[in-house]
Amino acid sequence: MSELILQAAGVRKVFEGHVAVADVSLDVKAGEVVAVIGPSGSGKTTLLRCMNWLIRPDAGEVRLDGELLTAANVNRIRRRIGMVFQHFNLFPHMTALDNVSAGPRFVLGEPLDVVHERARRLLDSVHLGEKADAYPSKLSGGQKQRVAIARALAMQPDVMLFDEVTSALDPELVGQVLLVMRELTRTGLTMVVVTHEMGFAREVADRIVFMDEGLIVEQGPPSELFTAPKHARTQRFLEAVLEKAPYTEDVPVSDLRADRDLETDGGG
Repeated sequence: MSELILQAAGVRKVFEGHVAVADVSLDVKAGEVVAVIGPSGSGKTTLLRCMNWLIRPDAGEVRLDGELLTAANVNRIRRRIGMVFQHFNLFPHMTALDNVSAGPRFVLGEPLDVVHERARRLLDSVHLGEKADAYPSKLSGGQKQRVAIARALAMQPDVMLFDEVTSALDPELVGQVLLVMRELTRTGLTMVVVTHEMGFAREVADRIVFMDEGLIVEQGPPSELFTAPKHARTQRFLEAVLEKAPYTEDVPVSDLRADRDLETDGGG
């Protein structure tokens, strides 16, 4: 993990006079897993969205593999940056298979048989192969989020961004999504993960970034930041969140394959 692949330099974003991100710089190496933690409203999600220009920064720059993101090239470069959101954003009129296939088919123009084959492999990889023909209304929240992960992976991105992907899930479904993400970290995929799941971040991340009030307060390997944070603000945050023990234990792969997700019309 030596080559930089995603770089944010001096990124700043202001909403109606409120500084959401204040001159933040963050370098991500190829193959690195970076977990971004911090209290609500600290700028984590805004920074993540600035890193693929879903929100255009007011100042600073973002580079992917050394290429500067601009208005002229953002659509092309964004294809190489997958993103998974809190609220799934699946197309309700499409099956799981077609949701996963949509990007390569309609954005990249790949042949239907090629994208369907890849989509089936990806659904298998997130333990939902048997749900290929199901519509989102027939999937639980955990299943929807795993389809969303497969959909982002279908574009074969260089980097994956995850924006608090377990926040909208019922507690019993969180572990299912974290298991899939844990498996992804073992593939060498570059990942930037905004999360409130401290146990998960501590286990899988190469580096933890703690943000507060639009700034990176400190960063470092999990072994250091969780056990000996340097800043008092980081210490107070970790004391508060770790007391709540938000982490959900592993869900066996067999349980996922047996499809023991809750089946509800509205999902989780």
